[in-house]
Amino acid sequence: MKRRITTLILLAGAALVFYTGHSFYIANKNPVLSGSQKVVDSRKVTPQKLFDKNWHVIKSEYYDSTFNHQHWSRWKHHYQNKIKTPDDVKVATDTMLASLNDPYSRYLSKEEFAKQNTNIASKIYGIGVSIANDGGKIKIINVLEQTPAQFADLRNGDIILSVNGKDTNGLSISQVSNLVKGPQNTLVSLDILRGNTKLTKQIIRKEIAIKSIKSSVEDEIGYIQISSFISSTVPNEFLEALENTSKSKGLIIDLRGNTGGLLSNAVFIANLFIDKGRLVSIVGRNGYRYDVMAQDTNVGIQKPVVILVDETSASATEIFAGAMKDYHRAKLVGTKTYGKGMVQKIIPMPNETGLNLTIARYLTPNGADINKRGISPDYKVNFTKNDMETKTDSQLERAKEMLGKMLLSRVQ
Repeated sequence: MKRRITTLILLAGAALVFYTGHSFYIANKNPVLSGSQKVVDSRKVTPQKLFDKNWHVIKSEYYDSTFNHQHWSRWKHHYQNKIKTPDDVKVATDTMLASLNDPYSRYLSKEEFAKQNTNIASKIYGIGVSIANDGGKIKIINVLEQTPAQFADLRNGDIILSVNGKDTNGLSISQVSNLVKGPQNTLVSLDILRGNTKLTKQIIRKEIAIKSIKSSVEDEIGYIQISSFISSTVPNEFLEALENTSKSKGLIIDLRGNTGGLLSNAVFIANLFIDKGRLVSIVGRNGYRYDVMAQDTNVGIQKPVVILVDETSASATEIFAGAMKDYHRAKLVGTKTYGKGMVQKIIPMPNETGLNLTIARYLTPNGADINKRGISPDYKVNFTKNDMETKTDSQLERAKEMLGKMLLSRVQ
């Protein structure tokens, strides 16, 4: 690849921008997307000082210079000399952000900011299980392969009774998950119920790799499912998926349920199929517009493509799907996408906290603003109740049918 890809971060719903080094956008002198190079701001300041800094950053960088038609200074005066604790900071900042009527801008406490960075880095230290609340009981529903949980012989259906002696009764999935996770190479003790038998498992926590992409080939059709764009490993995972499906004659890319991720991942993947022209436009404060242009990648994937989308396909997912549709590089099958077209910037703040702040909106290559509108598929196919009952997938079957016709027309 010739291109240097910026680290742009998008979390479940809105495009978030953050720079970890010398980047494509900095090289192109894009003032809308300039940002701090810190991952965490460990400076210690008083709660009042932290709130004041939050107020100032929002005043300087929020994309709507009218602040939802209000005098922004009123919030600084309202909370002057009233912020005494970290909880005060959160309540006051959340209240201030709520006045913007913007569901994507939010304040992150120290714990929330650390969790977000963990998701982006795709590093979790635990044992490798997925859990669910089944009638008040915490049940293991999936044991990942080659993980400490598998080596300890944990099984699907096991009930977790306690973690390190703490009873799980009455705890949420999140609370149990936080008990199970911990520093690498530390020990966690689980009491489990398997049928009528109680067992105790001593398990050493390890780094659990999060995979966002799955791929397979059937009847010369390659299938690539991207469950999330959030991981910084997505570009490499997608290149692996292309290698795994290299012998296929056409591709189905499944974006259903993909609520977003790194904006740079969407740009990277779109650029593998589109090597010339505008991939997405970023419109910032006071109407400033910056076009993200495709660059020659020496890849040039020419296979016909069908993309599966639904009402949960959002944000970075829509950037990729929108570019592919606008350039007629893919046919979209499924239902209308969610419609999240706002760009957010992750801003590290003192005391290891942060802001996810809306700084711009994006447009598809053809200039369409999809925020609250979504992208309509070329062929609408609903996922029906019958699909659930019969465990079939009419959307996928339609995609295969369409791709077969596209391949046949190429032969003719």
